[in-house]
Amino acid sequence: MGSPEGYDAATYGDAIADVYDDLPTHPPDADEAAELLAEVAGSGPALELAIGTGRIALPLVRRGVAVSGIDASEAMVARLRAKPGGERLPVTIGDFADVDVDGRFALVFVVYNTFFALLDQASQQRCFRRVAEHLAPGGRFVIEAFVPDLSRFERGQRVEVRHIDSESALLMLSRHRPAAQRVDSMLIRIANDSVRTWPVPIRYSYPSELDLMAEQAGLQPEHRWGGWARQPFTDASVKHVSVYAPTAAGTH
Repeated sequence: MGSPEGYDAATYGDAIADVYDDLPTHPPDADEAAELLAEVAGSGPALELAIGTGRIALPLVRRGVAVSGIDASEAMVARLRAKPGGERLPVTIGDFADVDVDGRFALVFVVYNTFFALLDQASQQRCFRRVAEHLAPGGRFVIEAFVPDLSRFERGQRVEVRHIDSESALLMLSRHRPAAQRVDSMLIRIANDSVRTWPVPIRYSYPSELDLMAEQAGLQPEHRWGGWARQPFTDASVKHVSVYAPTAAGTH
């Protein structure tokens, strides 16, 4: 039930860094996300878990928030460093489950389902605990993640066309293991002159499960929206943006 053989926290980022920013599947919501995160951060500072190439961090910096990050992939961070302003962001190389940084933050956040890259419940719980230890008084932890929908799988499998144009197709092949809440996927890009693949394993959690992890870490849900524009979260929501605050008992 562990990671694919040879797969660690840096594998995905190291393999996909050279094309990551060019993939046509990123949601066009970076500015919308940065706007909400800037409001939550206030005067900052903020810490992004799995900062990657800075899709969210750089727009947040442009809004006056001091941002630092954690990422396991040196290749992804190198792409961040090559962007205007990216060279000035403090980034720690390491597994974001450990939140192995100094200081406390008004905002810690992880976006785009990346929290589910922590492949077992123990790692996800550890991340919550470590985040809680690094929140400044009045700080907030924000998670953006999909709402699990098991009907997407037929006989535990799914083939999805993520993008197609005249030169290439991007496919996602997935196998679902419900007992472990695991989805092991392969992202495949087929172009005229090449085929590239990237393994993408995840361990999903339901919103109520995240809330329980938060409670065990001394945090409580403060807001849950259906998106960065603060859409109401309903039974029909396919994703959520959840904001966690310290409980009275967990206040630093």
